[in-house]
Amino acid sequence: MSDVERTVRRPRPRFSRTGRLLLVAGLCVLVVLAVLLVPRLLRGGPERAETLTVPEGMRAKQIYAAADKALHVAEGTTAKAARTARLELPDEAKGNPEGYLFPATYPIGADTTPASLLSYMVETTHDRLAADGIATYRTVVIASIVQAEADRPDDMGKVARVIDNRLARKMPLQMDSTINYALGRSTLHTTHSDTRTDSPYNTYKQQGLPPTPIDSPGADALKAAGAPPAGDWLYFVTVKPGDTRFTADYQEHLKNVREFNAQQQSGDGEQEG
Repeated sequence: MSDVERTVRRPRPRFSRTGRLLLVAGLCVLVVLAVLLVPRLLRGGPERAETLTVPEGMRAKQIYAAADKALHVAEGTTAKAARTARLELPDEAKGNPEGYLFPATYPIGADTTPASLLSYMVETTHDRLAADGIATYRTVVIASIVQAEADRPDDMGKVARVIDNRLARKMPLQMDSTINYALGRSTLHTTHSDTRTDSPYNTYKQQGLPPTPIDSPGADALKAAGAPPAGDWLYFVTVKPGDTRFTADYQEHLKNVREFNAQQQSGDGEQEG
């Protein structure tokens, strides 16, 4: 017998069906980890959110804070960018993007910066305004109040008409939403002391519109402010959700307010204008 014939051939290792499945599963886990971890390691930081959603009626300060979290940057970074970035804002805004950060869902990539995100929001606002034929800063200011005051989209046109009618008669707007903005809060309860707040956003004391929008109005509010329906309404109050009453008669309005106050005591009710 030759030396070749004397060579003992060792059998190749064989895996059971279960072993093969475990091996495949392990390889899949490694691939998934590589897909998730390698980009993060290359970026040198925590993984960013893929999108940032800005809801209707959100204020600029709230948007800045949400952007900081989504971009994983230090608190205050986006607010600083809003002051220093060259955003395409109307002259009346005086560099303040309030009202021009359109409510939408924005993509966030590895190269997204606070400044680029804000620029995208402002560009989106201009696109929306152009689509609706809105060209004035005044309309955006009104739309922001409408967004904050209206109980539902169907009421927005009438709220916008109330604002226009009061302005035409040189009546103070007396909108609680503008006081809330001045005080940095959101509440349905406005006290007599609140109405004496020393602020250009206090429309109980100051004649006319506030100096800037008070939030980011959505498409419905912008359309309502741009083309409100005809009507003589001067007052409105949401007695309870879904029940907003508009009138030109002050005595009727007082009656509605009394019902509103009764609803407040029972735990219901909305806002008054």
